[in-house]
Amino acid sequence: MTGLISSVPFEADLILDSFKRKKISAPLVEGTIGERGKKAAYICSGIGIANAARAVAILAERKKPEAIFLFGIGGAYPSSGLKKGDLAAAEVEIYAEGGLIREKGWAKTGGASKVQNYDGFRVLGFPLLKKDGKVFFSSFPLDRRLLKEAKKRIPDLRTGRFLTVCAAGRSTRKAGPLGAGYGAIVENMEGAAAAHTALFYGIPLIEIRGISNMAGEPPSKWRKQEAARNCQTAVLRLLEFL
Repeated sequence: MTGLISSVPFEADLILDSFKRKKISAPLVEGTIGERGKKAAYICSGIGIANAARAVAILAERKKPEAIFLFGIGGAYPSSGLKKGDLAAAEVEIYAEGGLIREKGWAKTGGASKVQNYDGFRVLGFPLLKKDGKVFFSSFPLDRRLLKEAKKRIPDLRTGRFLTVCAAGRSTRKAGPLGAGYGAIVENMEGAAAAHTALFYGIPLIEIRGISNMAGEPPSKWRKQEAARNCQTAVLRLLEFL
């Protein structure tokens, strides 16, 4: 059983159209997918970190999937070199707006001034998760095996750091330094919470996103349908080999 999550319905329309033996057990849609008839369960989480965490928990508690795919659209930071329509997968997800904030910005953990050295939860002194002897603050790794397989099967896939924010649509003037400071390539609103919760349950998770916009652009410039279509095509291709 593979778990599938997108935050809004249009990000999953192609995948749901490919389901066979489909049945609905709200909030899950279940069926088989691909030539090998792989079992899958999909949930539309809703936007944001709370909804993403809830979706992972529902899949984990009800279906105990061997892996979870989080997919949808995302915004590319200017420093990433990504273009609209490109594909990207997360190596690590970071809560970019949490923990301790000081008068001049987010609290830093080291002497460097770059934002990538800021870790608000570490400075605050409260880890978000302790698992198997490891302590996690603002950053959560994605599954390396799934990521390696994705890079092999999807040659044009870019990988790197993703930032999870609570509000999209900030100005390009603010988005650019944020992405460059963290060394991040993609902005989204669910990934860190999904990776966090999946790690809690011990379930491998991969996050793949189609680039719909440059971070900070107004929604009128987003190419949502193209990005969602490209992302789903990649997910379907990868599911054939897992």
